[in-house]
Formats: sequence, C-alpha cells, structure tokens
Amino acid sequence: MNDRRNFLRSGLALASLANLTVFASAREPGATARSSAAEGYGYRLPAFKHGSRLLFQGDSITDMKWGRNQKDRNHYLGHSYVFLLAARLGVDMPEAELDFYNRGISGHKVGDLRDRWLADAIDMKPDLLSILIGVNDVGRNLDGVDVDKWETDYRFILNASRKANPELKLVLLDPFVLPSGRLAQEAMFKKWRDQVERLIPIVGRLAEEFDAVHVKTQDVFDAAAEKVSPEHWLWDGVHPLPQGHELIARNWLYEVSARWGTA
Repeated sequence: MNDRRNFLRSGLALASLANLTVFASAREPGATARSSAAEGYGYRLPAFKHGSRLLFQGDSITDMKWGRNQKDRNHYLGHSYVFLLAARLGVDMPEAELDFYNRGISGHKVGDLRDRWLADAIDMKPDLLSILIGVNDVGRNLDGVDVDKWETDYRFILNASRKANPELKLVLLDPFVLPSGRLAQEAMFKKWRDQVERLIPIVGRLAEEFDAVHVKTQDVFDAAAEKVSPEHWLWDGVHPLPQGHELIARNWLYEVSARWGTA
C-alpha cells in the first residue's frame, strides 16, 4: 500500500511539473499551428468555466461509433479526436469537470446537420460547439458542390446556435482529404480536392464572421503528409487513423488554447 501511495505521489508531482512546462511554453495568440510539428502538448490549457459542456458535431470523422446509449460511460464518446480531447483535458483539468458530447453522425452533410440541429445542438445547450463537416457534401457532388447552399446551411446553424446562446464559443474545422487509399489515383484525388478547396474559404469566412476559432485542418494534414506518407494519416483519403485523430486533437487544442487560454 505504501508503494502505491508513493507511486501516486510521484505521478502527481510529475503531472504538476508537466503542467508548469505547458504554461511556460505557451505560444502567442495568433501564431499559426505547425501541423505535426505541434510539439506534443506544449501550450496553455484552455480556460473553460467549471462544468462547461463541449459539443462536437460532424460526420463519420467525428462520429467514430460513439455509443448512442449515454449511460454507457465506457463508449459514449466513440474513438475519434473527441475521445482524445476528453482524455487529455480530463487529466490536465480535472477540477473543471468538463462535459463532453459527440453528436457526429456518419454520412451526414451540412444539410443533415441543419435538419437535426434543434435536437442535437440547440437543445443540448453547449458552452462550446465544434463543427467538422463537408467531406460527404464533396463525395456526393464531385461534379460540383452547390457552395451557395452549403454556405447558407452552415450559416443557418451558426446563427441559430448564437441566437440560442450569445456567449457560445465556436470552433470550425476545415474539411480535408489526402491522396491515399481510394483517393490515391491522381484524377480521383483531384476531383475530391478541387471541391474541398471550394468549401475551405467558406469555413474561413464564417469563422471570421462568427468570431470562431478556425482550425485549418487541410493545411495541417498537407504538412504532415510531406513528412510521412499520406497513408500514415488517412487510410482511405478521408478517414483518419489513430495518429490522424491525434493530429486533429493536438491542433484543436493548440488553436483553442491560443484563443481562450489561461493567462
């Protein structure tokens, strides 16, 4: 028993030292994330109020089989970047008692989000809302996404969310693809990438309009793929492997902490 106590004391001491390192290495607000070169977790922790509810919305990349039975606390977050963020902040900010919810649904487009927004977003009363959407709009419209409608639907859900909670924190992530798996063939990848490139400026514009944190996920994966093969990050050109989800989580925290980090 004494050995266990000593082990726990040593672990807590190391955790405290790690947190001091995090605070000491805080980056300046406005700096650009360095994709896979985001050095572990060397940044400020986000300053969220006690009990903040963090809601993550999107498609299969966010979904990753989160348990629809919310009483099953072993599986309720799935195994995407949402799970990784909850794990990280649950360890480093236990006193904040943050409340994480995953409401991504595989196959969904931005119009599907709009259709279910009242029940799956507004009624959940989040303090922070994070959205990653767009790749299904691309995959089903390779000859040309209706970008005007896409922007209209996206703006609708953001307007509705801010109307419900004027203090709502927003995080918007770009859709992304890489030339791997089913998209390894050059002509096919070009079709997907061309449409993704039409959506990314819309996300940037909406992020500015709604004062949201903008995570430039396509830039992140492009930079990462230059160092290792694209297959290392996205197994089929669309869906991340575990390290791809970790890459999203690190850069999400990097950008969110830059905006709402501790002093």
